[in-house]
Amino acid sequence: MERADVIVIGAGAAGLMCALSAGRRQRKVLVLDHAARPGQKLLVTGGGRCNFTNYHLDAANYLSHNPHFCKSALSRFSQWDFIDLVKLHCIPFHEREQGRLFCDGNAREILDMLLGECARAGVNFRFNTTITGVEKCGEHEFRVSGAWGQLRCHSLVVATGGLSMPAIGATPFGYRLAEQFGLKLRPTRAGLVPFTLQPADKEKLSPLAGIAVLCEAANQRRSFRENILFTHRGLSGPAILQLSSYWQPGEEIVINLLPGLDLLALLKGAKAQRPQRKLKSVLAELLPKRLIAAFIDEVDLESTLQAISQSRLQQVAELLQQWRIKPGGTEGYRTAEVTLGGVDCDGISSKTMESREQAGLYFVGEVLDVAGWLGGYNLQWAWSSGWCAGQYA
Repeated sequence: MERADVIVIGAGAAGLMCALSAGRRQRKVLVLDHAARPGQKLLVTGGGRCNFTNYHLDAANYLSHNPHFCKSALSRFSQWDFIDLVKLHCIPFHEREQGRLFCDGNAREILDMLLGECARAGVNFRFNTTITGVEKCGEHEFRVSGAWGQLRCHSLVVATGGLSMPAIGATPFGYRLAEQFGLKLRPTRAGLVPFTLQPADKEKLSPLAGIAVLCEAANQRRSFRENILFTHRGLSGPAILQLSSYWQPGEEIVINLLPGLDLLALLKGAKAQRPQRKLKSVLAELLPKRLIAAFIDEVDLESTLQAISQSRLQQVAELLQQWRIKPGGTEGYRTAEVTLGGVDCDGISSKTMESREQAGLYFVGEVLDVAGWLGGYNLQWAWSSGWCAGQYA
């Protein structure tokens, strides 16, 4: 029966980081994955450019039932540590809005870097593997079974990810394994995901597909100032994806399509200075014409400012700056970038990522109840949690 010191289930971002980290400690590491190739989700992150971390990183950028859990890992292997690794491999990168770091080239460079480090650390891989059983054999050994036979290991690391993007291999395997060993799960749902619309709103807004503007999207708990993107199916863009992680079904959201601007004051000033200007010409300087037409009726748009009452100008401002809409739902795991919920962190050591109840069993990355904001936070959690587990597995 083949033996390894460490078996890592999952060749995604967290699994690869854990494997190379453990391999550097001279541990005999074997990575198993049901996919044909490693890093499938990693390759599509950041539109293929891999938003691999963020300059401005804090525990407040993560959602978890235990908001303090992520602090230890993020401080012990920080964004600066991963940036140093990227620089060591001479991978060119650049900063975008809000501290987000992307490869100048593509995500393949990051994957190749990780695989190269795994090779140097002596990590072995098996792909297209279907695990049929996992058992604890005594106090310090696990047995992993599949069509190949049986493997034994001292430490077992679950890096199977969440439920987001099933088309590229997401499965609930990690959750089932956690339950098998008595760990609790937090309810899961799609995060960083576009909203779908009620039928009437979809009919009204679908002609706006392709339009993107800066906005402030908010509910009672959070607000985000980033772009909103109108799609054929509903609402997307960074502001919407961020807010979706804090949204509950049936809840109304409020969107300001002109953040940082006092539109009513602007319209009043325009009316006083050039009363014969049409409302549409003033608004067209601020927003796309198609967008304006979807929110303001044609009679008002064709009217001069002089002909529009102050109370109606206020209504116009509210329509564009306090747009209230109740999403029909979300697009679900199919397009979600992350899974909210997962393995309850209260049962996991924040220092080692090891189960408190099952010695030698570790959980890293998205399978845990830790979900980050859009902007490189989830990959950094993968790097940090994987590295920490690799120091002890």
